[in-house]
Amino acid sequence: MRVPASTGRAVLNTVKGSAGNLVEWYDVYVYTVFAVYFEAQFFDPADKNSTLYIYAIFAVTFLMRPVGSWFFGRYADRRGRRAALTFSITLMSACSFVVAVMPTRESIGMWAAVILIVARLVQGFATGGEYGTSATYMSEAATAERRGFFSSFQYVTLVGGHVLAQITLLIVISAMDVDAVRDWGWRIGFFIGGIAALVVLWIRRTMDESLSEEHLAAVRSGEREAGSLRVLFTRHWRQLLLVFLITAGGTVAFYTYSVNAPAIVKTAFGEDGAKAATWVNLFGLIFLMLLQPLGGLLSDRIGRKPMLVFFGVGGVLYTWVLITYLPQATSSVSAFLLTAAGYVILTGYTSVNAIVKAEYFPAEVRALGVGLGYALANSMFGGTAPLIYQAAKAGDNVTGFIIYVTAIIAVSLVVYVVFLKNRAVTALDLEQGHAYASATNR
Repeated sequence: MRVPASTGRAVLNTVKGSAGNLVEWYDVYVYTVFAVYFEAQFFDPADKNSTLYIYAIFAVTFLMRPVGSWFFGRYADRRGRRAALTFSITLMSACSFVVAVMPTRESIGMWAAVILIVARLVQGFATGGEYGTSATYMSEAATAERRGFFSSFQYVTLVGGHVLAQITLLIVISAMDVDAVRDWGWRIGFFIGGIAALVVLWIRRTMDESLSEEHLAAVRSGEREAGSLRVLFTRHWRQLLLVFLITAGGTVAFYTYSVNAPAIVKTAFGEDGAKAATWVNLFGLIFLMLLQPLGGLLSDRIGRKPMLVFFGVGGVLYTWVLITYLPQATSSVSAFLLTAAGYVILTGYTSVNAIVKAEYFPAEVRALGVGLGYALANSMFGGTAPLIYQAAKAGDNVTGFIIYVTAIIAVSLVVYVVFLKNRAVTALDLEQGHAYASATNR
């Protein structure tokens, strides 16, 4: 395994590695921020379930993430992180262009929805590969003593993708009237995503490979088995299960706080306050994005476990407050403060989630193990959160949704407290040097 030559080199590779993450997650979130404007282009506005269908498409794309994580994880462990990351961004770009130019329901009827679903499924496949591979790459490309800081930029760019999607929406709705946005303006967001992905594709071709030539040569010659599900399930199943359980509470909280909460703000402010709601959501997400490096730096000093426990306790206590009182917010300040408090809590998970998972696996199954464990939990609990909330809201059972989210976070909290060791020697430590001057098993 190659050790980064310098902090400067680690910074450069982190920028190149995270740029694609930014664009891929922009493509994920541009769908949700523009959904209210384009849903009539794919489903009959007279159908009271049309909004539910749009969020169901968002949820169903998460079914492809485990498949993508398996394919790209295997690919990355066998052929290198750079090759896998370049492949995934190519797929993302192609699908963004498809959505940007595709005909609508008026032209081809139900086939418009079918094309949209297929395009989003392929994007879900690509995103499933992006997470595990980029988390692995940024963890491996970091200097040993700053792994938490450098790997936190995965969520800087993940949230940054959402921020860019919100900015794009704000610019579009400021430059056009609502009817124009609903008619064709929504396409602009997807077209921008396609162009940005092409730029990142060019950038990623020059990034360093975080796997050594010796490792890749051993894999090619058959001396070392890499990217194997058999090896993952037989030798590292405990780590895989831990990654799944670590992710479950974090991912359901992330989508509840960063997707449902902004949607709640928009509903609370109404159509007349659409721009104000967009500004509130934008500033909240920027705040969340800026918190990530601080959380990563803190974890480099105190360890990953205290950060996760902080999130778990905060999530159990605060989810009810957020979902109950945010719909009652009467001002931009109160709405921002409610969401910002949730984002502080969420940072305990998001800032360390990449590194804490990457540290569990050896290089030959790291991308596969990180990606698959995350994708399975993300598909079950994360991507379904917006849909479940909409269904609970339609059925006047928001309390049930709050209990559901709180219970999942509580399960993960038990895992953080009972099964995680703080500042223990990890697989990355053995390969690249210890993250802490004095490793302990606290």
